[in-house]
Amino acid sequence: MKKKLLFLVALIFAVVVAGCSSSDTSSSGEKKSDSKDTLTIAWLPNESGSDLTETRDEIGKIIEEETGKKVEHQTTTDYIVAIEAIANGNADMAFLGAQGYIEANNKNDKVQPLVVPTGPSGTLEDAVYHSWLAVEKDNADNYKDGSDFAIDNIQGKKFSFVSNSSTSGFKVPSTGIVDYFSEKDDFKDLTAEDLLEGGDDKFFSEVLYGGSHQGSAVNLLSQKAEVAAFCDTCVNNYVELVEGEENKAGAIYRVKDDAAEPFNTVTGKEFTLISVTPVLNAPFVINTDNIDEDLQKQLLEVMSSDDVANNEKVFVPEDSEFSGLFKKTEDERLIEVEDAWFDPIRELSK
Repeated sequence: MKKKLLFLVALIFAVVVAGCSSSDTSSSGEKKSDSKDTLTIAWLPNESGSDLTETRDEIGKIIEEETGKKVEHQTTTDYIVAIEAIANGNADMAFLGAQGYIEANNKNDKVQPLVVPTGPSGTLEDAVYHSWLAVEKDNADNYKDGSDFAIDNIQGKKFSFVSNSSTSGFKVPSTGIVDYFSEKDDFKDLTAEDLLEGGDDKFFSEVLYGGSHQGSAVNLLSQKAEVAAFCDTCVNNYVELVEGEENKAGAIYRVKDDAAEPFNTVTGKEFTLISVTPVLNAPFVINTDNIDEDLQKQLLEVMSSDDVANNEKVFVPEDSEFSGLFKKTEDERLIEVEDAWFDPIRELSK
């Protein structure tokens, strides 16, 4: 498992930010495109909650001011709805995970990545977030091999994924589980498909899907599941580190007392990480059938601008209580990304 996950991280490479102007004049003196009057942005369930309304609106406001286009937001409760919307042209832009982008691109190669959030360095070299496998704090010792955490005992448990279209909530954790257990004689023929459903003759006794990362975490904390997969960035607004090192196995997190839905039903509950895997950051993507080259260039310039990077409703300072989309710890920003950057995620399906 470690070899493949290290391979995934090692394949991350930097690309150069590009931008140029188009026709007609924006508030910043740049040219505007005449291709569309309205831009529709589709959002996955993870980013569709009311806690991120201000961030979605802020991104829309920036695009409107710089392009002259009206922005409409399409929030969803299902991964497939957002993926289909951008693939079939009902949405012009979308914020998708790497796996969601690959699925949309497979359906329609006119769906292409535009920008991706960097890591603290301001480059793609550390543009990763983290896929977690977590258990309730009181049960954490059951998932240890000596003093270290291990995933051996997840077999036979009630397990929660996010969606089978989720990168960090299915694709990466399922690949890691298969890699780990297929080295054991009893599971040498195990495949990711074997993890999709539970049962007496299955790898897991029961398999649930949270529909969002937040939903998967709540499945764990409400005791519907014994182990759950979800990511750090999607639950950071709701939880706080109480023990251990952030994004390390053994770290203990607690749901904040004032956590918004759906965590308002499990406030104060604690969970422990038993496995942590880095994952390629999620891109903003566009349907190039809907958006002409002039508008593509303009959107790239807008999204990768300093105005967006320094906007505290988009890149939220560490000490802020605001519930935003991204954290600002050092030089994080949005920069241009190419399709090939997501090849490590494609490799997980081979």
